[in-house]
Amino acid sequence: MALLEQWRELAYNEAADQNKLQTLWKAYFQKEKDIYSLLLKNPDEVVKGTVKELAEKYGVDIMTMTGFLDGINDSLVTPNPIEEMEEDTEVSLGFDKELLYKNMVAAEADWLYNLPEWESIFDEEKRKALYKEQKSSTTIVKEKKIYPNDPCPCGSGKKYKNCCGRNA
Repeated sequence: MALLEQWRELAYNEAADQNKLQTLWKAYFQKEKDIYSLLLKNPDEVVKGTVKELAEKYGVDIMTMTGFLDGINDSLVTPNPIEEMEEDTEVSLGFDKELLYKNMVAAEADWLYNLPEWESIFDEEKRKALYKEQKSSTTIVKEKKIYPNDPCPCGSGKKYKNCCGRNA
């Protein structure tokens, strides 16, 4: 069974004891925060190695590293083959800084996008702009409804019902 499948079975198991699951996620989020802190200290370095080597480098178990790789994959310049990944699979942690920041905002992971290491990568203004850009990209804006007696948006000066709304 591929590592990702094992991780998802462990971390997203609805039949599991909820206290154990909560404990697992609490520990995972702390380890994830620690790994990101280290990565963000040197954001232009592309960290590479096998899943096992990276787990050892960051002092986590294979399953935690698998979860981390699953989480960061959408922010990487070159995504890893996470679906068929095994312990000896070579992976890379070369991430796009802006994309990573926006993905952290999208995941509502404030413990990650508020890490102090971001301050040396982007100034406050840039972080606010990336935050706003990400939030607005998921906002649905409804178009203003045109009623029959409203002026026609085509600019004819007629009522909508007597112009473009005639065949609608």
